[in-house]
Amino acid sequence: MSDFVDRVTVHVKGGDGGNGSAGIRREKYKPLAGPNGGNGGDGGSVIFMADQNANSLLDYRFMPHREAGSGTMGLGDTKDGSKGADLIRPVPVGTVIFEAKGPQGKPKHPGEQLADLRHAGDKFVVAAGGNGGLGNAALANRTRRAPGFALLGSLVRNATSSSNSNPSPTWHWWASRPQANPA
Repeated sequence: MSDFVDRVTVHVKGGDGGNGSAGIRREKYKPLAGPNGGNGGDGGSVIFMADQNANSLLDYRFMPHREAGSGTMGLGDTKDGSKGADLIRPVPVGTVIFEAKGPQGKPKHPGEQLADLRHAGDKFVVAAGGNGGLGNAALANRTRRAPGFALLGSLVRNATSSSNSNPSPTWHWWASRPQANPA
């Protein structure tokens, strides 16, 4: 029989965006026919969704670190990178999500309330994924016809605790379920 867990601290990270590609199209009689680098894929997001079938936060106590998939880099021939997979995690209906506060290595306490998932199907994006970088085909314009560079994908910004002294690459969230009414 499993324990009932109603308060956990979860460390989540959205996926990083993929880098753009800097490629040059080559044809038989045109050695430098123009740019053809594709864009990088967007990173996946971590989403908590209220589910009627979930009845405890026990899964998050033993596996508190969750990370969404990162986007892949763009390729030549204007092939865009694939988007990172979103990580949708079920939580019990009635879960309240707070930002976790406290120094690194110490127990966290709830800070500002971020979401209240009262109804089945309610969703909250806990950590958004990064944007993919642009390839050199997307950067071409009238004055710069063949850019020899591409933009990097954006990395996910890391949240820190309230003291701004936490260097770990995670977001800290505190999720709790309301106690049953003793009526």
